[in-house]
Amino acid sequence: MATKKSKKEPQKPQKGLPTNAHITGAGEVEQQIITDTLRENYMPYAMSVIMSRAIPEIDGFKPSHRKVLYTMYTMGLLKGGLVKSARIAGETMKLNPHGDAANYDTMVRLSRGNEALLHPFVESKGNFGKAYSTDMECAASRYTEAKLAPIAAELFADIDKDAVDFVDNFDATMKEPQLFPVTFPSILVNNNLGIAVGMASNICSFNLDEVCETTIALLKDPDHDILSTLKAPDFPGGGQLVYKREDLEKIYDTGRGSVKVRSVYTYDKANNCIDVTEIPYTTSIEAIIAKVSELVKAGKVKEINDIRNETDLNGLKITIDLKRGTDPDKLMNKLFVSTPLEDSFGCNFNVLVGGVPMVMGVRGLLDEWIAFRMECVRRRVYFDLSKARERLHLLKGLEKILLDIDKAIAIVRETEEEAEVVPNLMIGFGIDQIQAEYVAEIKLRHLNREYIVKRLKDVSDLEKLVADLEDTLKSKARIRRIIIDELQTVAKKYGQPRRTQIVYATDIVEETEAEEPVADYACTLFFTKEGYFKKITPQSLRMSGEHKLKEGDDIVQTVETTNNRDLLFFSDRCAVYKSHADDFKDTKTSVMGDYIPAKLGFEEGESTRYMAVLAEYTGFMLFFYENGKVAKVEMSAYATKANRRKLVGAYSDKSPLIAAYYVPQDSEFVLTSTSGRRLLLHTGAIAPKSTRSTVGVQVLTLKGRHTLQSVVPYKPGSLTKESRYRTKSLPAAGAMPQAEDFGEQLTML
Repeated sequence: MATKKSKKEPQKPQKGLPTNAHITGAGEVEQQIITDTLRENYMPYAMSVIMSRAIPEIDGFKPSHRKVLYTMYTMGLLKGGLVKSARIAGETMKLNPHGDAANYDTMVRLSRGNEALLHPFVESKGNFGKAYSTDMECAASRYTEAKLAPIAAELFADIDKDAVDFVDNFDATMKEPQLFPVTFPSILVNNNLGIAVGMASNICSFNLDEVCETTIALLKDPDHDILSTLKAPDFPGGGQLVYKREDLEKIYDTGRGSVKVRSVYTYDKANNCIDVTEIPYTTSIEAIIAKVSELVKAGKVKEINDIRNETDLNGLKITIDLKRGTDPDKLMNKLFVSTPLEDSFGCNFNVLVGGVPMVMGVRGLLDEWIAFRMECVRRRVYFDLSKARERLHLLKGLEKILLDIDKAIAIVRETEEEAEVVPNLMIGFGIDQIQAEYVAEIKLRHLNREYIVKRLKDVSDLEKLVADLEDTLKSKARIRRIIIDELQTVAKKYGQPRRTQIVYATDIVEETEAEEPVADYACTLFFTKEGYFKKITPQSLRMSGEHKLKEGDDIVQTVETTNNRDLLFFSDRCAVYKSHADDFKDTKTSVMGDYIPAKLGFEEGESTRYMAVLAEYTGFMLFFYENGKVAKVEMSAYATKANRRKLVGAYSDKSPLIAAYYVPQDSEFVLTSTSGRRLLLHTGAIAPKSTRSTVGVQVLTLKGRHTLQSVVPYKPGSLTKESRYRTKSLPAAGAMPQAEDFGEQLTML
């Protein structure tokens, strides 16, 4: 897209200005291609956000985290006392010039006082706020103090031994590490959230002991079953994780998915109240109280007298006062369904590997970390080897001197000029300049027998050390052994019990108590091809005009029903999402309506195929497949105890779905193949199944490359000669249509 170039007359110079004050071209609009402008201006910004700000790298840190922690390391804060946070934030400006407030906020999240991380890297003193509360903000940096936590030593263990690359800071006045040579997979131990341009990252935390054990197992056996050692995510705030193996397998394999976490509560019988002491990591105290209060005000929850925040120095606490006779467990089950007391953590393991953003599962992340750590250890061993070789080289020269000290003393004494001492020693003993320089600096007091014996022993020890280090460099197995030993040490020093309890989905008692009756009134439901939904009352429908639809969209289902009906939305990924007509507000034809994939939380790219409206779970779902098969599934197979429950495997994926219909009782359908043949099918001829994913039975016989093309309910009288299209046995090929067979033209609904 380009803007039009306008031509304007040159403006006359203002009075009092010289005639040459006019700027040529001023006021003119230059033509620009918008795609070029985006590519030249916006893309560099987007890449900068992705590469240098929002996405963590394989060491588990974003650049801002790394700059704060490295600054604290250079300030000597691994040892000694705490210092003012303002000083740390100011010093970090040398590496991160985005403002001391931003640096302080970064440090706050890394601190123990904020409780945002499973293993904080910063010890804190003062008010650092709380991650689980939006109202409890941290104090100003001039009031708080901080230092590095003991576990931070694992970030810098090899940093002075060339284990990682160093790069210039923003103004090239000092160096900073490109990555930390962290001795354990911090990328999985502490949770990380980042929102970039066009992509995001959301990594949950896992228990340190379990991560180290799993990494050790993978080092020994690349095919190790990760779920056997890495049980489930472990969140800083605790809670109860609802364990579903299939959900965890998806996260571990692909890096995407979600897990449900519910709050932990106790019932205080003496005061007739519920005390919530642990909440999901993804929510806050204020969000929970607001939602519960909303339900109470709306009359949907009548068992609560009061809810308040009683969090203090002893920790998180939300107190819910109950009315007399209330069952606390039943109430909490109801609140789990309708409030953030139970919430989902959406995983998106997006990590920068070699400067490239990659979404990986747990195995992929650990494999990349192992490769990264092996390179760190290899570089550290090479650094130690170089130092040992240098030391050995010096001692080899000293060894030659010590074998004939009198000769060395004579050379030094007989040399007239100081500058000639080193060359003469080189000539006299056949050593190089570096060795001669070292010998020449030896103090006279060291020329004794004890010193000579020790130095000769050092030569022997260094020769063994060099040989050992050289062998280590050549052996990947020895490097793996080093990493295993380090992981075992880290787990022993810093490991802690799980904070998040694991509860199995099969052990959870769902809320089955009858809900408050919803207002029941007549309404008409409209569902479009693109997935938009409208609920309109008869009064509003009579007063409305044409439907507002998205361009290219059409209404494919119109159902006259009432407000207390269940709605089942079948997606193109063999899933079904359950809702209620009452969940949607009454609307008008002049609005677009609710977009079902967004409303019900479909996965990215998932779209709707069919809407079933039912009062009871009776009747059947019919699925017509491209290969000519038809599946007849009892509606009871879709009954669930909770609202908006997603069911996977709602129908078979063995063949593309052509059409789906809900029928309260058996009826007739007209099937048309790509060859033009039509079959009049009565669904009573198909045996129903209770298994949702059944592949169905062959109904339409297809030859060659022909497939089932369309399916429509049969309207009695629309075919003059119905018998031509009926069959006594299945499967059947159907019949080619003839003009005299039709009374009323069949159309797609």
